[in-house]
Amino acid sequence: MEGAEPSLISDRAFERGRAQQGTLGSGNHFLEIQYVEEILDINTANAFGLFKNQVTIMIHTGSRGFGHQVCTDSLELMQVAAKKYNIRLPDRELACAPFRSQEAGDYFASMAAAANYAWANRQCIMHWTIEALMKFLSISPLELGAGLVYDVAHNIAKVETHIVNGEKKKLIVHRKGATRAFPAKHPELPDIYKHVGQPVLIPGDMGRASYILVGLEKGMEETFGSTCHGAGRVMSRHKAIKKSKGRAIWREMEDMGISVKSAGRRTLAEEMSEAYKDISNVVDVVHNAGISKKVATLKPMGVIKG
Repeated sequence: MEGAEPSLISDRAFERGRAQQGTLGSGNHFLEIQYVEEILDINTANAFGLFKNQVTIMIHTGSRGFGHQVCTDSLELMQVAAKKYNIRLPDRELACAPFRSQEAGDYFASMAAAANYAWANRQCIMHWTIEALMKFLSISPLELGAGLVYDVAHNIAKVETHIVNGEKKKLIVHRKGATRAFPAKHPELPDIYKHVGQPVLIPGDMGRASYILVGLEKGMEETFGSTCHGAGRVMSRHKAIKKSKGRAIWREMEDMGISVKSAGRRTLAEEMSEAYKDISNVVDVVHNAGISKKVATLKPMGVIKG
């Protein structure tokens, strides 16, 4: 992402990020080995390089402690800025400053640096995953045939042009727990996908499925070219741990034909399927609303939780 300014990053952020490059982290971050169970749009799937029974890898992680510290550092400055510019916020959890102010400019440049850390992080993990697969299967890179479908952020602010009340306007679009879903012919799409639209990745819980969709024009009209990034929780982590007491979640997963590795039992309890909405229902809403169109269903075979 252009505009990153490393000189604005605190020593504490560098310290936290230095040892975490190439790691998943905790919470709902994961690496999954999946397979394409069903193709729902053959033409778009072909453009994305997807086919039935293909083995896929999905990686969900971000900027780790580096990005977290950038946020922490910036929030302190933003709280002062809001008062400075006489901005009244209805909730203490909100923070902002005029975009052309020094404070906002510094934040945006710091955020871009954190975003670049996240892309590099996923690139490292992808590289080592490919190496591990080649070693385990004793095959060459050519035989493995691995390629990246798409790498997209789900917590980021971007400067974009949108139609507002019939007029083209330049906006700052902040997506939190959401992802870009641009349609075919959008100028910001890579050339390889301009004729079909942007791949939209919506992961589900570790026991059900994930989906690949494609952005549609209606999304530009109704959601600033955005789609949800996941199923969403229906149960707090504390409640999930309480409900899983006495159960062996890893064994339940193995009974479903899914191998699981995690940092500990607590992580598996927090991330069990029942803690999330059914991804199929969520994706149906997105698809039927015309925001994004279903392309393929992916089923998990192996799950690594950070």
